[in-house]
Amino acid sequence: MTSVVPVLNDSMVAGYLERFITEELHSSGFTEASIAVSGGLDSAVVLKLACDALGTAHVHPVFLPYKASSEESRRDAGAIVSACGLAWTELDITAMADAYVALEPGIDRLRTGNLLARLRMAVIFDQSKKEHSLVIGTSNKSELLVGYSTWYGDMACAMMPIGDLYKTQVRSLAAFMGVPQQIIEKPPSADLWTGQTDEAEIGVTYDTLDQVLFLLVDQRLSPEEVAQQGFEAGVVRAVERKIVSSQFKRVLPPIAKTSQRTVATDFLYPRDWCT
Repeated sequence: MTSVVPVLNDSMVAGYLERFITEELHSSGFTEASIAVSGGLDSAVVLKLACDALGTAHVHPVFLPYKASSEESRRDAGAIVSACGLAWTELDITAMADAYVALEPGIDRLRTGNLLARLRMAVIFDQSKKEHSLVIGTSNKSELLVGYSTWYGDMACAMMPIGDLYKTQVRSLAAFMGVPQQIIEKPPSADLWTGQTDEAEIGVTYDTLDQVLFLLVDQRLSPEEVAQQGFEAGVVRAVERKIVSSQFKRVLPPIAKTSQRTVATDFLYPRDWCT
């Protein structure tokens, strides 16, 4: 089956995203960017975009391993940092995480994964304060739509340059931008435990997931119409459930309206209103 996800003009997309990063950063009064690098595809692409947009002197990569992190993650994070001509800050979060885990003897893998994501968020935001920078997020559209991201963990950031690109589109952009091939080809993984992969956790390959998401979200087809295009009805229904059940992650916290002008409801000025 030929993929239904649009093939983008990678050169145009790269240029647009570089301008997006520059304009969002500067309109907020900042010149520096901090990025948590993991050795994965998404953070590699965002790091390269930020360097091309801002110059390497203004980009601050931080590697935040846990004791279960693989050597492959360290290798690949080092590869993209070196390819960009940067040095990184490495801060091991094992002691932080294990101090809490020791208080919760029955903690499972899901809770531990969420804990690690939120600890990394706390550290990268503290580093951004030290560097007088904004945190650039690395989530893609596929993850955001199915909720395969941690609320106030890896979703916490000042901007998401690739948040409207499906994983398969990010992969194409990575190849265009010269991301090391070893990063592009390896199975996507949050590296939470040995052998863990994103696709196993989500329950479907990104190639299939992106096509189903594109038809459901961008084309606004019903699940029945998507299934008629050759996708398993059970897979389509499962993806739809993930979209619906994770909606709370994609919105600002609802504010009870008790005044004439409510933040995020009636008071909607852009950030550059006061600059």
